[in-house]
Amino acid sequence: MRKLWRSLVYFAVVGLLSNLLGACIPRRFRTDVFPFRPYAFERGGRFYDRFRIRKWKSKVPDMSKYLHALPRKALTDPSCEQVELLVQETCVAEIIHTALILLSLPVFFHEPDLESALIVIVYAAGNVPFIMIQRYNRPRLLRLAARLERTDAVEREEPVHGKVGAV
Repeated sequence: MRKLWRSLVYFAVVGLLSNLLGACIPRRFRTDVFPFRPYAFERGGRFYDRFRIRKWKSKVPDMSKYLHALPRKALTDPSCEQVELLVQETCVAEIIHTALILLSLPVFFHEPDLESALIVIVYAAGNVPFIMIQRYNRPRLLRLAARLERTDAVEREEPVHGKVGAV
């Protein structure tokens, strides 16, 4: 039981520090290269439909409500710039949740036994859905941004440059 409490304190501290780190990360990611480029098996996010992601993704906690990130429900009448910012936020969230999984490993390496392994597995499994949500949403947001860019270009009668996702 003592190990569980130490692990919970460790995860709380790492979680708080990850939120601070996430706020400091510059939003200049290229979504057309690894690790943010969609993998072929993801099929533009459709892979995640197998997990019924549409049913549960809006039910998980949304830290953007409490941090200075753009909330996922903020796009009632989205502009291309807002959507591109949200794409960048998906990259930051993916980085943070992947880092949280990796930072759970010291719990096991400190005391490598079954209890530590179970604690790490449960903690990692709790972060995987958030990574899935980012990888599901990003291609959809990129398509929306491209559509908004085309619409804006048509309204201004300018050629479309195709810069969306290659920030």
